[in-house]
Amino acid sequence: MKPLYVGLIGQKFMGRAHSNALRQVSRFFELPAEPVMHTVAGRDAEELDRFARNWGWKATTTNWRDLAANPQIDLVDIATPNHVHAEQAIAMLEAGKHVACEKPLAGTLDDARRMRDAARKAKKQKTFVWYNYRRCPALAFAWKLIREKRIGRIYHVRAQYLQSWGGPDTPLLWRFKKGDAGSGAHGDLNAHIVDMARFLTGDEVTEIHGAVSRTFIKERTLPGTKKKGKSTVDDAVLFLASFKGGAVASFEASRLAAPHQNANSIEINGEKGSLRFEFENMNVLSFHDASDGAREGGWRRIMCTSAGNHPYAANWWPDAHVIGYEHGFTNMYADVLRVLGRKKPEIPLPDFADAYETQRVLEAAMIAAKERRAVKLTSVR
Repeated sequence: MKPLYVGLIGQKFMGRAHSNALRQVSRFFELPAEPVMHTVAGRDAEELDRFARNWGWKATTTNWRDLAANPQIDLVDIATPNHVHAEQAIAMLEAGKHVACEKPLAGTLDDARRMRDAARKAKKQKTFVWYNYRRCPALAFAWKLIREKRIGRIYHVRAQYLQSWGGPDTPLLWRFKKGDAGSGAHGDLNAHIVDMARFLTGDEVTEIHGAVSRTFIKERTLPGTKKKGKSTVDDAVLFLASFKGGAVASFEASRLAAPHQNANSIEINGEKGSLRFEFENMNVLSFHDASDGAREGGWRRIMCTSAGNHPYAANWWPDAHVIGYEHGFTNMYADVLRVLGRKKPEIPLPDFADAYETQRVLEAAMIAAKERRAVKLTSVR
C-alpha cells in the first residue's frame, strides 16, 4: 500500500472519533492506501500534545494553516466547529489537499455554497463530508434493498433524531451560539436525518410545507462561571416536506426529548414494503414485505452482521457479534481511502456538492419556521 499522509484539525469529540478510525482502518480493511497520521492541529498546545501521544499523531501545531503549507500532507480532516469549516476547507483545497469535513457542511448556506464552489474549482481534489450514519451496515443494507426495488414506489418518509443532553443545566457551549454553530438541534441533528432520507430514497426535497422552531432554554450558564449568557439557537425543529418523486416526509429534531439519548431513526413506507432503522439498535434493520399479505405480514427483524450479505460485515466479527458507533467512522475512512486509491466505495460517499443539497433543505426549513410559510427549494440557492 502507498502511504497517504493525513492532517487533522480539532482534537475534541470528533477528533477522537476520526483518530480512532484512522488507527484501526487498515487493520480491518484491505485498502489501496495506508493512512499515516502526520499532524494534528488545535488551539491548546498542552492538550494537543497529550492528544497526539494518546492517538498516535506524529506531530502537532497550533496553527492549522501549517497543514496547508506542508507539501507532504495529502488529506486534511476537519473536525472543528461549523463556523470555521469554510475558511479551513477552502484553504486546504487551494493548497491542493483532499478534504474530509464534519457535518453540517457549514454554519450558513453562504459558507456552504463557497465550499461547494471551491470543490468544483479544485478538480483534482476529492471532498468528503462526515455523514457517518450512512456507514452503519443496516442503513447501507436498506439503501441496497431500495435500489433492488424491494419496497417499490416510496410514499412516506418519517425521520426523527431525539436527544436529551441540552437541558437547563447544560452550559453555554459553542453548540448553543448561532455565530459558531449556525443553528442548534436543526444543523446538528436534522442534518443527519435529511442526509439519510436523501441518501436512502435517491430523491431530492422540492418543498418545505411548514416548520416549527423553538428555543426553550433562553439562557445558559457560561462555562466555568456563574454568569448567564443567551442561547441563540433552536432546541427543537420540526418540519414537513415533499420529494420530487411524490413522497411526503416529516423531520423532527430535539435536544430536549428525555429520556432519548441518541434516538436517530428513519422509516420509509412504499407500495411493496417498508424499512425502519433505529440507531440505538444499529445492527438491526426492520423490513416489511407487503407480499406477505395480511395473514403473515409485519416487521421482519434482520440482524445486519452477516459477511457476504450485509455491507461492511465481512470486515468485522462473526454473525451477531455486533459493532458500535465508532465502526461507522472506520467504515467511512475505508471508503474514503478506496476513493483516493481510485477504487469504488462500498456505498456512495457524500461530497461537498451532495452536502450542499442537505444544507439547502435545512435553510429552507428555517425560512419556513421564521416566516410561517411554505418554501420551495427552487427559491433557496
